[in-house]
Amino acid sequence: MTPDTSSKKEKLFGLVVVSFGLLCVLQAALNISLHLALYSSGAKTPDLEAIIKILTEEGEDLKRKLSSFDSSGAKRPDLEAVIKNLTEEGEDLKRKLNSSRANFEAIIKNLTAERGDLKRKLSSFVNNSQLGWMYFNHSFYYISSIAKSWQESREDCQQRGADLMIINSEEEQEFGRQFKRNTWIGLTDREREGIWKWVDGTALGTSYWLPGEPNHANSAEDCVEIWNHEKENHWNDIPCNDQNHWICEKVGPP
Repeated sequence: MTPDTSSKKEKLFGLVVVSFGLLCVLQAALNISLHLALYSSGAKTPDLEAIIKILTEEGEDLKRKLSSFDSSGAKRPDLEAVIKNLTEEGEDLKRKLNSSRANFEAIIKNLTAERGDLKRKLSSFVNNSQLGWMYFNHSFYYISSIAKSWQESREDCQQRGADLMIINSEEEQEFGRQFKRNTWIGLTDREREGIWKWVDGTALGTSYWLPGEPNHANSAEDCVEIWNHEKENHWNDIPCNDQNHWICEKVGPP
């Protein structure tokens, strides 16, 4: 056999080896793509352990096939380097799949926790509704059917796990006006004359006083009621011992 003929055969064999190697790699890539396509479709939760096992077996089979190509003794490509690269790619894929499984488990855990929280909130909503509370803008409100003094009204709210209503927005102001009855709210200047504070200790910001109010018509007008519901601004200061209905507010669901 002439040197030229031997060289041609070696080149041809090398081409066959490389071509077969590429076919094997393409087959492995196709298998991986099919597994990942099934996973990403969302049709069914993937069996990640089975996928890892299949990919490992395919990698080992690919090693054996590539190693068997040295039977003729001809010069071959750097198959060790090819095998090393494929092994590293397989290990990287394993790590990615394990990471995906961990993320999947974390998603399930978060969804389970959210479901439990929603169930508690729904239960609280139903229970409070059955006890005469109304839900509005993230809070529950209770409207009394009888009249008491401001302090007695507040004590009733506290016994219900709430306090007298604090009005923080125009929407809440309109909500309180809809009941069309004189009602106590949680605003007073009993601690210091002229310094109005809500029952949670915060200072009065935006206010909705009736024109001319607060006027302290007598020295004892230290508590605030919703009055004259036909007007947009309808707060009025009156003596705390007067008898009024009241509105309790409970930020919720608790």
